[in-house]
Amino acid sequence: MPTVFLVRHGEPGFPQIDAEGWRGPARDWAPLTAKGIEQAKAAGRDLRQVGAHRIVASPMTRALQTASLIAAETHLPLSAVEIDLREWLPDSTLSWRSLSDVQALSSDFEQCEGEWPSGETRRWEPLSSVRGRARAALRRQATGHSEPFIAVCHATVIRALTGHFHTEFCGIRVLEDVS
Repeated sequence: MPTVFLVRHGEPGFPQIDAEGWRGPARDWAPLTAKGIEQAKAAGRDLRQVGAHRIVASPMTRALQTASLIAAETHLPLSAVEIDLREWLPDSTLSWRSLSDVQALSSDFEQCEGEWPSGETRRWEPLSSVRGRARAALRRQATGHSEPFIAVCHATVIRALTGHFHTEFCGIRVLEDVS
């Protein structure tokens, strides 16, 4: 199994999203801020010498923009968009309106340590589900390849795969095994 360099996306900006009153998944259309762009470029420079051969990314705008900036810095192809590297789903009804809605759901997620209590369900996606789909995505990308690659995704995906509770914007975590 090749080494995977997990990269969290750069800092996103929500002013236009908030001004439009967009809710739910539309909030995932937010582009990177100027700071987020610089974070992505810096991550790309840091990743030049790791021996990666390609980049895969979550379909979310902030991850795709980060991946494209890393690709420009590393001269590596963005070879795939992996839907299963998407952000954690805070609300299966897809109706959250604001950051405060997501924060309330996130608080419940943390209070439950990322898993639904026995015999109960919640609106948010359990960490075990995030882990399962993300591992499957990375295994698909590793099939037929032995070379290391970069996967641009999200903090909760990285947490599910590595156990690291916090990864800063454009932080890099190394994953040696996706089994």
